[in-house]
Amino acid sequence: MHLTRFWAPRLGLLLLLVMVWCWGAIATPAAASGVDNYVIQYLKATEAIELPLNDRGDTRAFTPEDLTRGKRLFEENCKNCHVGGTTLPNPLVSLSLKDLKGAVPPRDNIASLVAFQRLPMSYDGSEESYWCRQVSEDWLTTNQLEDLAAFILRAAAVAPGWGTETFADSAP
Repeated sequence: MHLTRFWAPRLGLLLLLVMVWCWGAIATPAAASGVDNYVIQYLKATEAIELPLNDRGDTRAFTPEDLTRGKRLFEENCKNCHVGGTTLPNPLVSLSLKDLKGAVPPRDNIASLVAFQRLPMSYDGSEESYWCRQVSEDWLTTNQLEDLAAFILRAAAVAPGWGTETFADSAP
Protein backbone atom coordinates (compact mmCIF):
# COMPACT_ATOMS: atom_id res chain seq x y z
CA MET A 1 0.00 0.00 0.00
CA HIS A 2 2.84 2.37 0.81
CA LEU A 3 4.43 1.59 -2.55
CA THR A 4 1.26 2.51 -4.42
CA ARG A 5 0.98 5.85 -2.64
CA PHE A 6 4.63 6.52 -3.34
CA TRP A 7 4.72 5.49 -7.02
CA ALA A 8 1.27 6.54 -8.27
CA PRO A 9 2.00 10.30 -8.45
CA ARG A 10 5.47 9.68 -9.82
CA LEU A 11 4.20 7.36 -12.53
CA GLY A 12 1.73 10.04 -13.60
CA LEU A 13 4.55 12.57 -13.83
CA LEU A 14 6.73 10.07 -15.70
CA LEU A 15 3.89 9.38 -18.14
CA LEU A 16 3.44 13.12 -18.72
CA LEU A 17 7.17 13.56 -19.38
CA VAL A 18 7.17 10.66 -21.86
CA MET A 19 4.17 12.16 -23.68
CA VAL A 20 5.86 15.58 -23.91
CA TRP A 21 9.05 13.96 -25.19
CA CYS A 22 7.12 11.94 -27.80
CA TRP A 23 5.26 15.06 -28.97
CA GLY A 24 8.57 16.84 -29.43
CA ALA A 25 9.96 13.88 -31.35
CA ILE A 26 7.06 13.88 -33.81
CA ALA A 27 6.85 17.65 -34.28
CA THR A 28 7.37 18.56 -37.90
CA PRO A 29 10.83 19.66 -38.98
CA ALA A 30 9.07 22.37 -41.00
CA ALA A 31 7.77 24.08 -37.88
CA ALA A 32 11.18 23.91 -36.24
CA SER A 33 12.87 25.56 -39.25
CA GLY A 34 10.80 28.75 -39.19
CA VAL A 35 8.12 27.75 -41.68
CA ASP A 36 5.00 29.90 -41.40
CA ASN A 37 2.16 28.15 -39.55
CA TYR A 38 -0.26 29.08 -42.37
CA VAL A 39 1.93 27.10 -44.79
CA ILE A 40 1.83 24.06 -42.53
CA GLN A 41 -1.83 24.22 -41.51
CA TYR A 42 -3.66 25.57 -44.55
CA LEU A 43 -1.30 24.82 -47.44
CA LYS A 44 -0.62 21.40 -45.91
CA ALA A 45 3.08 21.66 -46.74
CA THR A 46 5.40 19.94 -44.29
CA GLU A 47 7.72 18.68 -47.01
CA ALA A 48 8.45 19.59 -50.63
CA ILE A 49 5.40 19.56 -52.92
CA GLU A 50 5.26 19.39 -56.71
CA LEU A 51 3.56 22.27 -58.51
CA PRO A 52 2.94 22.78 -62.25
CA LEU A 53 5.92 24.58 -63.75
CA ASN A 54 4.66 25.25 -67.28
CA ASP A 55 1.94 24.39 -69.79
CA ARG A 56 3.92 21.35 -71.02
CA GLY A 57 3.15 19.48 -67.80
CA ASP A 58 6.57 19.81 -66.17
CA THR A 59 6.56 20.20 -62.39
CA ARG A 60 8.94 21.61 -59.81
CA ALA A 61 9.29 20.86 -56.12
CA PHE A 62 8.77 23.73 -53.69
CA THR A 63 9.73 23.36 -50.04
CA PRO A 64 7.74 24.74 -47.11
CA GLU A 65 10.48 27.37 -46.82
CA ASP A 66 9.89 28.40 -50.47
CA LEU A 67 6.16 28.72 -49.77
CA THR A 68 6.87 30.74 -46.62
CA ARG A 69 9.01 33.15 -48.67
CA GLY A 70 6.21 33.31 -51.25
CA LYS A 71 3.65 34.08 -48.56
CA ARG A 72 5.84 36.87 -47.18
CA LEU A 73 6.26 38.33 -50.69
CA PHE A 74 2.49 38.12 -51.22
CA GLU A 75 1.86 39.94 -47.94
CA GLU A 76 4.41 42.65 -48.80
CA ASN A 77 3.42 43.19 -52.44
CA CYS A 78 0.00 41.77 -53.30
CA LYS A 79 -2.24 41.65 -50.24
CA ASN A 80 -3.57 45.19 -50.60
CA CYS A 81 -5.47 44.21 -53.76
CA HIS A 82 -5.64 40.42 -53.35
CA VAL A 83 -6.48 39.82 -49.69
CA GLY A 84 -7.47 36.17 -49.24
CA GLY A 85 -7.07 35.52 -52.96
CA THR A 86 -9.78 37.98 -53.99
CA THR A 87 -9.21 40.82 -56.45
CA LEU A 88 -10.47 44.10 -55.05
CA PRO A 89 -10.13 46.15 -58.30
CA ASN A 90 -12.08 43.45 -60.20
CA PRO A 91 -14.10 41.27 -57.79
CA LEU A 92 -15.35 39.06 -60.63
CA VAL A 93 -11.84 37.64 -61.18
CA SER A 94 -10.07 36.18 -58.16
CA LEU A 95 -6.92 34.17 -57.62
CA SER A 96 -8.97 30.98 -57.39
CA LEU A 97 -7.66 28.05 -59.41
CA LYS A 98 -10.79 28.21 -61.59
CA ASP A 99 -10.17 31.86 -62.47
CA LEU A 100 -6.43 31.34 -62.96
CA LYS A 101 -7.18 28.50 -65.41
CA GLY A 102 -9.80 30.60 -67.20
CA ALA A 103 -7.46 33.49 -67.99
CA VAL A 104 -6.04 33.99 -71.49
CA PRO A 105 -3.43 32.63 -71.47
CA PRO A 106 -4.09 30.41 -68.44
CA ARG A 107 -2.21 31.47 -65.31
CA ASP A 108 -2.32 28.10 -63.60
CA ASN A 109 1.40 27.32 -63.56
CA ILE A 110 4.57 28.93 -62.23
CA ALA A 111 5.90 30.17 -65.60
CA SER A 112 2.62 31.80 -66.64
CA LEU A 113 2.21 33.58 -63.30
CA VAL A 114 5.79 34.87 -63.48
CA ALA A 115 5.18 36.05 -67.07
CA PHE A 116 1.99 37.80 -65.94
CA GLN A 117 3.88 39.58 -63.15
CA ARG A 118 6.50 40.76 -65.62
CA LEU A 119 3.86 42.03 -68.08
CA PRO A 120 0.33 42.09 -66.62
CA MET A 121 -2.41 41.55 -69.19
CA SER A 122 -6.18 41.79 -68.90
CA TYR A 123 -8.04 38.61 -67.98
CA ASP A 124 -8.91 37.95 -71.63
CA GLY A 125 -5.32 38.69 -72.72
CA SER A 126 -6.37 41.46 -75.12
CA GLU A 127 -4.45 44.36 -73.55
CA GLU A 128 -2.03 45.36 -70.83
CA SER A 129 -3.56 45.58 -67.39
CA TYR A 130 -3.00 48.72 -65.40
CA TRP A 131 -4.67 47.28 -62.30
CA CYS A 132 -1.71 45.06 -61.51
CA ARG A 133 1.80 46.48 -61.20
CA GLN A 134 4.49 45.37 -63.62
CA VAL A 135 7.26 43.69 -61.61
CA SER A 136 10.75 44.31 -62.95
CA GLU A 137 13.77 42.11 -62.25
CA ASP A 138 15.13 44.99 -60.15
CA TRP A 139 12.08 44.79 -57.90
CA LEU A 140 11.72 41.00 -57.51
CA THR A 141 14.01 38.36 -58.98
CA THR A 142 12.68 35.44 -60.98
CA ASN A 143 13.33 33.13 -58.02
CA GLN A 144 11.30 35.42 -55.77
CA LEU A 145 8.45 35.53 -58.30
CA GLU A 146 8.54 31.73 -58.57
CA ASP A 147 8.16 31.42 -54.77
CA LEU A 148 5.33 33.97 -54.90
CA ALA A 149 3.63 32.05 -57.73
CA ALA A 150 4.07 28.77 -55.83
CA PHE A 151 2.35 30.28 -52.79
CA ILE A 152 -0.56 31.53 -54.93
CA LEU A 153 -1.00 28.21 -56.77
CA ARG A 154 -0.83 26.13 -53.59
CA ALA A 155 -3.26 28.44 -51.79
CA ALA A 156 -5.61 28.32 -54.78
CA ALA A 157 -5.49 24.52 -54.74
CA VAL A 158 -5.92 23.77 -51.03
CA ALA A 159 -6.43 26.80 -48.75
CA PRO A 160 -9.96 27.08 -47.35
CA GLY A 161 -11.70 30.21 -48.59
CA TRP A 162 -8.91 31.29 -50.96
CA GLY A 163 -10.34 33.33 -53.82
CA THR A 164 -13.94 32.61 -52.84
CA GLU A 165 -16.79 34.91 -51.96
CA THR A 166 -17.33 33.20 -48.62
CA PHE A 167 -14.92 31.60 -46.21
CA ALA A 168 -15.67 28.00 -45.28
CA ASP A 169 -14.61 27.28 -41.71
CA SER A 170 -12.07 24.49 -41.81
CA ALA A 171 -12.29 23.68 -38.10
CA PRO A 172 -13.66 20.22 -37.33
